[in-house]
Amino acid sequence: MTTHSLMASKAERLTTNRMLLMWLGFAALLMLAPHVFTSSLAHSHLIQMGTGIVLALSYNILLGQSGMLSFGHAAFSGLGAFMSVHAMNLAGGSGLWLPLPLIPIVGALTGLAFAALIGYVITRISGVAFAMITLGIGQMAYASSLMFPGFFGGEGGVSTNRVYGEPIFGWSFGPQIQVYYLVAFWLLICVAATFYLTRTPLGRLLNGVRDNEERIPFIGFNPHMLRYMALMTSGLFAGIGGSLMAINFEIATDEVLSLHESGAVLLFTFIGGTTSFFGPILGAIIGVLLTKLLPDYTAGWQMYLGIVFILVVVYAPGGIISLLRPGADMVRKTIVHKRYALFCRLLLSITSLAVGAVVLIELLYHRATGTSDPVTLWGFSLDHQGFIAWAIAIVILFAGLLSIKPLGRALFRQLEQDTALLEGEA
Repeated sequence: MTTHSLMASKAERLTTNRMLLMWLGFAALLMLAPHVFTSSLAHSHLIQMGTGIVLALSYNILLGQSGMLSFGHAAFSGLGAFMSVHAMNLAGGSGLWLPLPLIPIVGALTGLAFAALIGYVITRISGVAFAMITLGIGQMAYASSLMFPGFFGGEGGVSTNRVYGEPIFGWSFGPQIQVYYLVAFWLLICVAATFYLTRTPLGRLLNGVRDNEERIPFIGFNPHMLRYMALMTSGLFAGIGGSLMAINFEIATDEVLSLHESGAVLLFTFIGGTTSFFGPILGAIIGVLLTKLLPDYTAGWQMYLGIVFILVVVYAPGGIISLLRPGADMVRKTIVHKRYALFCRLLLSITSLAVGAVVLIELLYHRATGTSDPVTLWGFSLDHQGFIAWAIAIVILFAGLLSIKPLGRALFRQLEQDTALLEGEA
């Protein structure tokens, strides 16, 4: 055996070991999360994060891997949710053997079947035309939920009861924590499957369709069939996500087929980052925090969600995930070169900008609602009908806005000079 083959074998073993540690760490994180966040509300948020991650990863197969923008992704997850609800009602009413842990298979087959049915035609084209067609299909699916009440239940939807049949190892799946572990089980499967999909020849070919579709036929593959396979794969995982939603909420309504649902998945995936596998995971977590947790603290949560999306589009097109490595590198260099003063000034400027924006948004929202109650933030009471509160908010906001760019440039310039000086001495 040559030296080169020995080094390659050693590198492969190290990669395998790192991957094994990564999956074991992820499984341990899923196991311990409900014991760290112990409230029932926290368990509900964790379940929604898990479901959101599955949906975001399924969408990223289209957008991030294949370059296919879709506005009708809720059609796959929504139909998977409805079929799962009907399957649970059938298993609970007629005695059909279909335990709850297998219900996501029904959603997966539904999403796959619907994608296979419509996909061959709509994947003949790509780009804006594909996006517009998916928008139309999504709206048709949403309209069908009101046109066919026999299957979709009309405006009230179709409800179910996830506690049916004999308990499995003493688990009835009534308590939220048991539902969480069911979602975590399927989440682990979906994350692993979508991750290894990116490392298969199919995943590489989908990247080729995204980056340079014209060259794919020259290596013997049909871009149309590759897009078709991507849509079916995405539909399969979206169906699983819809099924997990149905299990959690025990109901499927027309909302799961709406454009709002498709837009939310697109929004969360883009915020996290479509260029990285872990971007949609981060985006789903942030999305649930912004849409489920933030409304408990402010009624203007949609304003914050919109601002985050705009900032990501303008300053971080690669998503929030693209900022982690440069941010960590900046912190590391700051510690190495001991530039704490510049770093603290930049941090103070960012804090000033964020605080000023929050105070101004809350003042604007309370002013728009017409309430006379003062705005309470961080223990301070601000009168939105007076001048002082507005002046303070504007001063803080502009202090951060005017100082953040010069301070950032000064820190980066100094770190570059320190790094160059250190390399020159070496």
